[in-house]
Amino acid sequence: MNLETYYEYCLSKKGASEHFPFDEDTLVFKVGGKMFALSSLLQWEKNEPSVNLKCDPERAQELRAEYDDIKPGFHMSKVHWNTIALNGSLSNTLIKELIDHSYELVFKSLTKKIQNEIIELEN
Repeated sequence: MNLETYYEYCLSKKGASEHFPFDEDTLVFKVGGKMFALSSLLQWEKNEPSVNLKCDPERAQELRAEYDDIKPGFHMSKVHWNTIALNGSLSNTLIKELIDHSYELVFKSLTKKIQNEIIELEN
């Protein structure tokens, strides 16, 4: 997956917005004010792209056991976040599924009021 595809896919999620809350390098995608994906732009420039995505703890363990390019979240809670290397060994389909999963976990954690506001904005 290239940066443009990653960027456009994350922003295509309902209520998604981009931010740089930590520094000028770390691109963060949020929904309802909560992070669901983050990535270092410098790593993309070095041709070593990766993304941190939220994940159900059980599924996170399964994914790490199955794929060498999925590791515990770098600088994140190792229980709830994975770092996914985007060097080409994982399919775009799987990466999109993992982005979807992260987004859905975060969206479901929002209050019903915020969820409804996001749904109404998109309609």
